[in-house]
This record gives sequence, structure tokens and C-alpha cells, in this order.
Amino acid sequence: MIRAIIAGGVALALGACATTPNASPAAPAHPEAKSYAVTPDAMGDVDAALARAAGNGKRVLLVMGGNWCHDSRALAGWLEAPRLSALVAERYELVFVNVGLPQTGDGHNLAVPQRFGLAELPGTPALLVLTAAGQPVNLDTAASWRNAATRSEDAIVAELEALAEAPAPAAD
Repeated sequence: MIRAIIAGGVALALGACATTPNASPAAPAHPEAKSYAVTPDAMGDVDAALARAAGNGKRVLLVMGGNWCHDSRALAGWLEAPRLSALVAERYELVFVNVGLPQTGDGHNLAVPQRFGLAELPGTPALLVLTAAGQPVNLDTAASWRNAATRSEDAIVAELEALAEAPAPAAD
């Protein structure tokens, strides 16, 4: 009886691991990439992007997220897609900042979003567009990118095109 139970358990275990030739995992509806490297000086990376933007008339696309987050990986993947990478190369200086898991108290590099007026990161990713002078263009929508995995390429292109042309906020 014990042998029959063991044999049945082994058969179930092997059956659970078996795959059929036509079976394939469902591909995500978005590309994914891992771009949130931990760098020794995230603020220096941002400053370098701002300096490049000042020299070439572009804006800075500051993407704050983490490799643990599927929406962050989705946004990073979309930004590598040919249509979006061309737009970013033409209009932006792109910088990724690893912010860890700020919504649980395990945030990293939080001085970066705070520097530009983004006091809280309720989730990731956050996408902030900055003028070359460091003025945020979309402070009101920066944290709304937490659903990046469900956005379409067309929607992301439209928003980034609009933000590239959006007027800079008036200085206080």
C-alpha cells in the first residue's frame, strides 16, 4: 500500500513537471528589461543627464523604479522598443534610478525624487520629465506610471511626445 502511494505521488510530481511540445508560457503584453542598476552615485547620474540636456537642448527623462517591480521592468522594456528608443534618443536624456521599495520603507536614492519636488513615491515606477534647468514638467503625473505594464506603446509614445513639448513651469 505504501509503495502504491509513493508511486502515485511520484507519478503526480513527474506529470506536473512534464510539458507538451505545443505548450509555451504566455508572453507578457509588454517587453521587459532590467535597467535599474544600483550605482554608487544616483544623484551624480541625474546631474550628468542634466548637464547633457543643457548642452543639447533636450529634456531629462528620469525613470525611478526597481528590477523587482514588473511595471518598472515593463516601462524599461518599452523604452528599449525601436519606436520609443528613437523618440527618447531624439528628445531626452534618459536616466534610471533605483529607488528600491519606497512604499514599504525600504527606499533607496529618495533624495533624487525629493530634489525635484516629488515628496512621496507611493509605488513604482515614477517617471519625471525635467527641463535642462532641472524644473519638473509633469510633477502632477509622475507617480501615475505605476500601471506601466498595462499601457500600450501608442499611449506611452503620445505621453512622451506631449511631455517633450510641454511648456516649462513658471519659476516661483
